[in-house]
Amino acid sequence: MSAETTFSSFVVSDRNLALELVRVTEAAALASSHWTGRGQKNDADGAAVEAMRTAFDTVAIDGTVVIGEGEMDEAPMLYIGEKVGAGGPPMDIAVDPLEGTNLCAKDMPNAITVVALAEHGNFLHAPDVYMDKIIVGAGLPDDLIDLDASIGENLRNLAKARGKDVGEIVLCALDRERHAELIAKTREAGARVRLISDGDVAAGIAACLETATVDIYAGSGGAPEGVLAAAAVRCMHGQMQARLLFEDADQRNRAEKMNPGKQPDRKLGLRDLAAGDVLFSATGVTTGFLLQGIKRRTHHAVTHSLVMRSKSGTLSV
Repeated sequence: MSAETTFSSFVVSDRNLALELVRVTEAAALASSHWTGRGQKNDADGAAVEAMRTAFDTVAIDGTVVIGEGEMDEAPMLYIGEKVGAGGPPMDIAVDPLEGTNLCAKDMPNAITVVALAEHGNFLHAPDVYMDKIIVGAGLPDDLIDLDASIGENLRNLAKARGKDVGEIVLCALDRERHAELIAKTREAGARVRLISDGDVAAGIAACLETATVDIYAGSGGAPEGVLAAAAVRCMHGQMQARLLFEDADQRNRAEKMNPGKQPDRKLGLRDLAAGDVLFSATGVTTGFLLQGIKRRTHHAVTHSLVMRSKSGTLSV
C-alpha cells in the first residue's frame, strides 16, 4: 500500500484510512457478535448499525452514505444520504453493517460487516432492489463473462480459460426458488453448484480468491450488496457484470431519479458499479469461507478482517 494518495485536493494517508475503516467494520462485528445464535436478526443488525455509525465519528473524512441497508426488510439502517465522519475529504460510502443478518441470528457461516469507500460519484447509486450478477476472479481474458449469454456458455468459456473440464467448475448461488433454472442449467452443462442461504457479498469475493472452493458467482441478490461486491472485485482485479431488476414502476422510477440520464435496466460493467480508487474493508462475525468469526475470550476478543485497495491491489488480512 502506497504512503499517500490525493482525493479532490486533500491528501489522506492510505495506511491510516485503511486502518480506520477496519476499526469501523471491527466495531460493527463486535457489537453484532453479542447476538450470534440468539435468533434476533434485527437486534444484531441494530447493534452493528449503531456501532458502525459511532466508529465513523473518528474517521477523517466528510462521508456520505450512497449505498445503505435496511430498506427492503425495514431493519435499522445507515440511510442513503446520511453524513458520517469527523471531517476531511468528501467521500462516498457503501455499507452493510451486518451482511447476513440471518446467518448471525442462526450462528451460521459467512456473516460479515462491510464498508467500501470511494471519491464522490464513483459508486452506482442503487435503490434497495434486486440485481442480477455474475462474478469471476482475476487472471482471465478480458470480457470473459457476459450476463446476456447463457450460463452454459459462461461456464464453458471459464473452464477453457482455466484449463479445466467443465465438471471441475463450481458455481455459487443463493438457494432461492428464483434460481431453479440457473441451477438446472448449470448442472446440465456439467458443472457443480454450491448453494448458500445468505451472504452474497462474501460469496462474490470468494469467487475471486485463488484459495476459494468456488469459481464463479451468479444469480440475483440485493443491489446494495452488488455494489459492495463490485468494490471488492475491483480491488482483486476480477470481472463482474450486473443489471438492476425491478418489481414495479415505482422501483424503476426511483432508480432513474438516482441516476439521471441513464437507462436504469442497462447492463452494468464493473466500473459502472465502482469506479476510481476504492477502499474496501470487511470483518468476520461468524467463520466462513472468507474470514474467521469473532472469538471471545475471558477478557478480550479476537477479530479477523480483510482490507483492500483497488489502485495498488493491496490485500491485507
